[in-house]
Amino acid sequence: MGRQPLWRRVGFIPRVTYFKPAGVRLDQSQEICLAVEEAEAIRLKDLEGLEQEECAQRMNVSRTTFARVLNSARQKMADALLNGKAIRIEGGNFEMAARRFMCVNGHEWDVPFEVMINTPPQFCPTCNTPGILPLQPPGLGWGRGGRRRRHRGGRNW
Repeated sequence: MGRQPLWRRVGFIPRVTYFKPAGVRLDQSQEICLAVEEAEAIRLKDLEGLEQEECAQRMNVSRTTFARVLNSARQKMADALLNGKAIRIEGGNFEMAARRFMCVNGHEWDVPFEVMINTPPQFCPTCNTPGILPLQPPGLGWGRGGRRRRHRGGRNW
């Protein structure tokens, strides 16, 4: 039995999560699913222009794992573009890089990924109240409100 895969760190969830070819009806188009961590790999490497080593560090994976995720994303996108398939961005195996919290008094703050792993916040850093709540990431696409930060496969946003 193989080991459990590590959660990939993601710093951005796209607001638009579905793309379809023009002139093709939705019920007639084939669709490919691009995982959120694959979209993040494309964003870091191709949009931000970072080197693979830095991309891998940002996603908290090895460079070879990053290369596999990036190649998978590029292959899926090429298939969709050249064969007229729709692209859905959803699911995957990821953790948000920073988590945003709000206290009952309305103060908001971000907690970095590394801190969340070791010591999740118990009190508001501004007013020291224990009544704090995690805020959901903006724009999880297609009207689905996020219910949790860690995601694995399917449509369990």
